[in-house]
Amino acid sequence: MAGTSKGEQRIGLLNGFAAYGMWGLVPLFWPLLKPAGAVEILAHRMVWSLAFVGVALIVVRRWAWAGELLRQPRRLGLIAVAAAVITVNWGVYIWAVNSGHVVEASLGYFINPLVTIAMGVLILKERLRPVQWAAVGIGFAAVLVLAVGYGQPPWISLTLAFSFATYGLVKKKVNLGGVESLAAETAIQFLPALAYLLWLGSRGDATFTSEGAGHATLLAATGIVTAIPLVCFGAAAIRVPLSTLGLLQYLAPAFQFLLGILYFHEAMPAERWAGFALVWLALTLLTWDALRTARRAARTLRAESGRSGTTAPTATGTAGAARNADSVTSGGKPRAAGPAAPEPSGSTPLDSTPRDSTAQAPEPFGSTPLDSTAQAPEPLGSTPLDSTAQAPEPFGSEPLGPSAAKP
Repeated sequence: MAGTSKGEQRIGLLNGFAAYGMWGLVPLFWPLLKPAGAVEILAHRMVWSLAFVGVALIVVRRWAWAGELLRQPRRLGLIAVAAAVITVNWGVYIWAVNSGHVVEASLGYFINPLVTIAMGVLILKERLRPVQWAAVGIGFAAVLVLAVGYGQPPWISLTLAFSFATYGLVKKKVNLGGVESLAAETAIQFLPALAYLLWLGSRGDATFTSEGAGHATLLAATGIVTAIPLVCFGAAAIRVPLSTLGLLQYLAPAFQFLLGILYFHEAMPAERWAGFALVWLALTLLTWDALRTARRAARTLRAESGRSGTTAPTATGTAGAARNADSVTSGGKPRAAGPAAPEPSGSTPLDSTPRDSTAQAPEPFGSTPLDSTAQAPEPLGSTPLDSTAQAPEPFGSEPLGPSAAKP
């Protein structure tokens, strides 16, 4: 991020708003695809996402990663796991929105950062700071309050949060750019999805050919709805600090929450307000702790530069603080950052996504998953796309940061 001009940062901020804004407004799109069921919509999303991303990668001539991936069975296996997990996330999210559970779906992406932190402790043995422990405890209390209010655990929210957090954890190990990762995952999903659509058509139950050209066009547009926010997220991730992306990731579930109440007119009894208030309190603590840690890291870098007798550019300090914004999800001490490498010239949003998970921003909406990689949703039903170039689809996001495979 060093050397990034104000103009570039402004472009990055606009792309960040665009990415999380689209993920936040995506609940308006899925109902337009009725009478198609959730599974049919999901299958079309897989097929058309691969088609759209494939064309994009052909245009930018970026295919070298595919050969490298095929020669690495372990990474390929992790991509398959990521594809399976995001299939669950997308499917549940689409079903939730079209079944009148938009508010509960938004809760899943609000609590995603908390779930990501919990998984970091249980699976990666990460150590948390006291404020992070407090946030996780408050989040757990919120789930209990909501369980009482719903008369059962908020299964939709928990499924979305845990599936996206798991997706983020896997993507952290894969370390593949957002658009490339989406292409690889949808390539694995493609044949099963296409087979299902052909089977549905053979039974006469497919809506793609029976509901008119407008309906068919909307189903095909699921690929664009999936990929465009990811491209915007990738453009933002290389231009603005991760701490900024960490704040932007909350736009998606906030928009979804407001849509659920104001547009879809879903009920919000007192106990649900109480549960959401606890979640928001936990997220406020996390955000405050992350920003405080980032500022301390920046001061430490400036002090070290002063002792060494060198003058560190302000941009480098900002980038170092951004890299330490992943403290939202990890309890480790801030990392000292060396001089940041200049951004390659002539790069495009499709290929400029960071390749290093430490340089990323949670996936949803949180998010980026178990690390601050900028992945996403999706979503909110979105691939959190991943924080490496990515976060989240909803939340970050990452997951342990803004995720990029959002709804």
